[in-house]
Amino acid sequence: MLKKQEKYHVVGLMSGTSLDGLDIAYVEFELKEKWHFKLGKCETIPYTEEWRDQLSNLHKQSSIKIQHKDINYGMYIGGLTQKFIKKNKIQVDFICSHGHTIFHQPENNYTLQIGDGQSISSQCQKTVICDFRSLDISLGGQGAPLVPIGDHLLFEDYNYCLNLGGFSNISYKSNNIRKAFDICPVNIVLNYLAQKVGYTYDKNGEIAKSGNKIDSLFTKLNQLPYYEEKGPKSLGNEWVEKYIQPLFNQYSSVPDLLHTFTEHAAFQIGKNLQEGSCLVTGGGAFNKYLIKRLKRYAKTNIHLPEKRIIDYKEALIFAFLGVLRYRNEVNCLSSVTGAKSNCSGGVIFTP
Repeated sequence: MLKKQEKYHVVGLMSGTSLDGLDIAYVEFELKEKWHFKLGKCETIPYTEEWRDQLSNLHKQSSIKIQHKDINYGMYIGGLTQKFIKKNKIQVDFICSHGHTIFHQPENNYTLQIGDGQSISSQCQKTVICDFRSLDISLGGQGAPLVPIGDHLLFEDYNYCLNLGGFSNISYKSNNIRKAFDICPVNIVLNYLAQKVGYTYDKNGEIAKSGNKIDSLFTKLNQLPYYEEKGPKSLGNEWVEKYIQPLFNQYSSVPDLLHTFTEHAAFQIGKNLQEGSCLVTGGGAFNKYLIKRLKRYAKTNIHLPEKRIIDYKEALIFAFLGVLRYRNEVNCLSSVTGAKSNCSGGVIFTP
């Protein structure tokens, strides 16, 4: 356990539901009245086709195979992280890993992010902190979103912080209390559709832009009960497979489906952006057509930061969650997750 200090040099690891690859970010944090950060070397290592296939289908496998893959994946990302540290000749106090989500079922008091922390620690010979969600789940929370504590302490200048990843999630202050929730799926669905016509993703939303809106589908999507629920609430891949994908089956035009779902996502997100300024990050921030449609529905000033913040904000904040965990300070807010209390989540592994 590191003693409480004022400056930390940390590597954050993030693997999102859109399966782009492993995001690695080296960040320096310093506490001077309030927290400051300096984003250093960053890299995204794309998954091989084999890893992408394994991770996307692991939820269908037996518990023994999942446990085996948990260790294998930990060794894999540990090896990638060790190469990153050596290549960039950086000094690291510890490594913080989100892992890759296989299951997220807070209604069943269950969430699973693979990437065994002991395996990462052994590969890198560094202290590792991971499994940030389980403690909050055990306290009756959603275990998500976790990023809002970082929004609160590192990006407080914005009224809203919006992440457009596999899912869109939003964070904001209401009566000086931080609130956050998942709004709707984004890239997890857009990529799924683009892959049906041979693309990894719909670059700039060009395919979506070329399609036509399917009014009946747009209506059905917006009528899904989740959108009427009040937060705290969160989404997982299981929800997409159960409620979204079946709605697509009666339609054959992928451009029309992409167009309609992009419009749906912009509409649902826009409903939550009613005033002030909004910081937008995550891979969806590069989808020019989605951003154009979002500006149509939102009443806020949409701010796209520098590319590295867009790409690595989540890895940066998971590094920060680790700093707070090492200090035994709150890194998960009950006002966001609905848990019985705030907590300092994460499991610490040493070599």
